[in-house]
Amino acid sequence: MSRKSRRVVIDLDAKGLKEIPEAELNAVLRGADEIIGRGGRTLLTRILRGSRMKKVLEHKLDQSPVYGYFHNLSDDATLARIDWAILHGYLRIEYSNRLPVVVFTQKGWEIERDNFANELLAGFNEILSEGPPYQMEYLKDRDRGMVLLLLDKTAATGETRYIPLLEAWRKVDYQKVRRRIGQVIHQLTECNV
Repeated sequence: MSRKSRRVVIDLDAKGLKEIPEAELNAVLRGADEIIGRGGRTLLTRILRGSRMKKVLEHKLDQSPVYGYFHNLSDDATLARIDWAILHGYLRIEYSNRLPVVVFTQKGWEIERDNFANELLAGFNEILSEGPPYQMEYLKDRDRGMVLLLLDKTAATGETRYIPLLEAWRKVDYQKVRRRIGQVIHQLTECNV
């Protein structure tokens, strides 16, 4: 006879927060991106607080750019910000079997997609400073909308110094992305003629 497992019930409580600063919302969303569909509010709190717990370290969640962002807040204050993001429609809770996990809403993903594209674009400068050969495989199999946004942002810079990265990236990605990369290379070349 099988036992019916009950879903873990959660009570969202923003602790009276009416608003949180944009930077804090961005940190919550960036931290959530690391565990979307795989972890819940407690794990997200541990990332944002900078926990050294085994699960955080095993899954390399300490490498998140927002790891320890709320180190100066209590667990309850950090969880209140996460709950605020859920209650205001940036994240939502889904269940994986009986356990609640965080996922993006469309509104939350649009913000995170833009922030992550900016983060990746800023990372291009670091890759350039390391010099060739440029390993761009890390961009393959990313969310297509985010990749196209990254390419739009790259084109908008007008910076021809990104062309070697784009050429290396074009060699390793799928046809539709390669086509858009070619267009961006052309745009950057034309802007600086």
